[in-house]
Amino acid sequence: MNPTIWVIDDDPSIRWVLEKALTEAHMAVRTFEEASALRRALGEERPNLIISDVRMPGEDGFALLRRIRQREPELPVILTTAYSDMNAAVSAFEEGAFEYLPKPFDVAEAVSLARHAIAQAPARGDPAEASQEGPEIIGEAPAMQGVFRTIGRLVGSEANVVITGESGTGKELVARALHRHSPRATGPFVALNTAAVPADLLESELFGHEKGAFTGAVEQRMGRFEEAKGGTLFLDEIGDMPADLQTRLLRVLAEGEFQRVGGRHQLTADVRVIAATHRDLSQLIADGRFRQDLYHRLNVVPIHLPALRERREDIPELAQRFLREMAGELDLQPKQLAPETLKLLQGESWPGNVRELENLCRRITLMAPGPLVHPEDLPDPFRPTGVGNQAEAWQNALAFNIRRHLQKGEKGVGNRAQEELERVLIKEALAYTGGHRQQAAALLGWGRNTLTRKIQGLGIDSSNSRKGSPL
Repeated sequence: MNPTIWVIDDDPSIRWVLEKALTEAHMAVRTFEEASALRRALGEERPNLIISDVRMPGEDGFALLRRIRQREPELPVILTTAYSDMNAAVSAFEEGAFEYLPKPFDVAEAVSLARHAIAQAPARGDPAEASQEGPEIIGEAPAMQGVFRTIGRLVGSEANVVITGESGTGKELVARALHRHSPRATGPFVALNTAAVPADLLESELFGHEKGAFTGAVEQRMGRFEEAKGGTLFLDEIGDMPADLQTRLLRVLAEGEFQRVGGRHQLTADVRVIAATHRDLSQLIADGRFRQDLYHRLNVVPIHLPALRERREDIPELAQRFLREMAGELDLQPKQLAPETLKLLQGESWPGNVRELENLCRRITLMAPGPLVHPEDLPDPFRPTGVGNQAEAWQNALAFNIRRHLQKGEKGVGNRAQEELERVLIKEALAYTGGHRQQAAALLGWGRNTLTRKIQGLGIDSSNSRKGSPL
């Protein structure tokens, strides 16, 4: 017998696409427009799978999922939504969803996922209330959706994680999210940048020391492993850790115990370790600069964060969030980015990634003259005067002058702008042709008489054009 799948979505086009694709995959499909109709049907029969939208009129997908979990805990549910963020992904898995599928999705992927859900039909944990706060991490880009789904799958897990990605991509933010949605959420989150601590002090930073253990150790001191007891220890830039400390860290992770520097008593390492690096650990292992056994001990679950240039579609929302946050910190009105400014920022390479964008938004909040930020309001090197932006620079300059006239309440701005544009066109064309009006007119797409009339009307002196004057 063909498996039965129920699809609920208030968008008829989504219902139609899924029904057609799943039917062609030899599945029996029944569609619903609202949750109440599906719940009434569920009282009479049981499908093999439910695919539900999250945002619907009346009862939403999360509320429906909770009801299904109470009535049919073994019934797999796939949630879909066009409003995808990390909180939504995490909430989907916390509520017991089999999978979380952001729209727009690939139909073939949806069919494959449906088959997998029916074959596995796993039971999930107890439901939890979905977070009502804003998204912790922003990301509509497919690469970020993959990150959110991985975080969602780790809800309830204490597995060690290695987060990779370029500097400034938000690795600590992901580590904090993993901690917040783990069984250790009530414990401390302790972060240590191993590259920022001198090598001879790093061991003490990690494991603490006893009084008199070395010169300057005037009192007993707890290390980060003790501070993070019952919680999460985030070790940033783990790829820069010295070899001797890699060995000791491996022993602590393997045995679950450690001693303070200069100490004799064994202390329990009751922590979950999340490590991060911008380096290629595989290459470091090949070069003999990172222990392979430590890598495998840490890298139970890998998460890779994409560079900002690989998720340009997220730049507008990220920028607006940063601008709101900066305005709140400084007690100012939030700035808004003009469409041409957003387009410009989306074309940047962003070597500093999200951190660089955040810093730019702080500067804009402090320095931009008006509430709407135009390209010419950006600080160097973002202002469009560089080599890559010369083609648009004249348009931005023209727009800037037009806005100045409009803000002064002047009339006839369009006529004056057109006259100035034609003045520049004529002078440049005459300079290019050495003052030859027939050739200049042809290049401009005008007749000779039209060009002559405009020269006279604009009062242009073309007497020295044949000498190559740029006029």
